Amino acid sequence: MQLSEIYTGLGRDRFDEVLATVSMGSLKTFKVYDTFKIRTHLSKLNRERLKNAAPKLWARIEQGDEDLAKEIAQGALVSHMDFVVGALDFLEIPNDGHGFFDKDAEASEKLVDGWQARLYGEFREKYPEALVLLYVNHLEWEMGEPTAAFTG
Repeated sequence: MQLSEIYTGLGRDRFDEVLATVSMGSLKTFKVYDTFKIRTHLSKLNRERLKNAAPKLWARIEQGDEDLAKEIAQGALVSHMDFVVGALDFLEIPNDGHGFFDKDAEASEKLVDGWQARLYGEFREKYPEALVLLYVNHLEWEMGEPTAAFTG
């Protein structure tokens, strides 16, 4: 399953919610602002323009634009690194304290049956639901081949 298929599995409303979680300041801090702007085809990038571009971005996601799907996921996740670190800690996946971990190490053995529901249940009221769902699916996508989007 491709990342763009995960977005379509989550639906348009959740996609819009994910876009709303993107922080311009975080994009700049993590030096992904320019690539995000280029990938979204926006001459100027701010929250309002990103919100207004949502229908066109969604159409590209529906067409399977994997580069865009990855860029949006990265933008949303770097905007909430505290959540990413908290999620990895909750799952007891060793990480560097900044949300990065060795995908070949112990991570996959920590993702035992039901981990998606446990992670979702732990964080869905603390962070935007669409962001939590994106991360659950993104983590599964990074670790292997999900067969369907986890929707809660």
